[in-house]
Amino acid sequence: MRIYTKSGDLGQTGLIGGDRVGKDHVRVEAVGAIDEFNAALGIARLHPDAYFDPWLESLQNRLFDVGAEVATPTDSRFYRIATDETQVTALEASIDEMTAELEPLRNFILPGGSALAAHLHSCRTLCRRAERAVLRLHRQEPVADVTLRYLNRLSDWFFTAARYANHRAGVAETVWKQEQSKP
Repeated sequence: MRIYTKSGDLGQTGLIGGDRVGKDHVRVEAVGAIDEFNAALGIARLHPDAYFDPWLESLQNRLFDVGAEVATPTDSRFYRIATDETQVTALEASIDEMTAELEPLRNFILPGGSALAAHLHSCRTLCRRAERAVLRLHRQEPVADVTLRYLNRLSDWFFTAARYANHRAGVAETVWKQEQSKP
């Protein structure tokens, strides 16, 4: 199978189910944002960690499912919702587990710290971008509410995971200090 089909040379791409839309269509933008986010998870996995690697691999697989959901119009016979409340609940339980070992957050923190934490913070920001793109799609065409909740909770998970990665590595978080402007 060739990787190039030439069918997108004029700015169109195919959705699951066969519809063709512009590559700048809101649905394609959402799928692209999910894909970027998933690629960032692959980079985060360059830092092997016994706790995080199973989570990140599972999340990458789930994001492929979410991408397929978003790439499929809801009226297509191929449409299926990729997540359910059990995935949202699992993220919440993991957030609670990690939080129980962390110092309470009393200040804004700067993204960074250990290499893994920095990459997890990057994943968080790309998750937020994907969430915004899916929300834009939802304003035009329905997206399952559970999918929106999942992406929202997932960004919370990545924030907590970045903090937890620093904790596990013994790296202190950097507290944000507002810069004073010079007169």
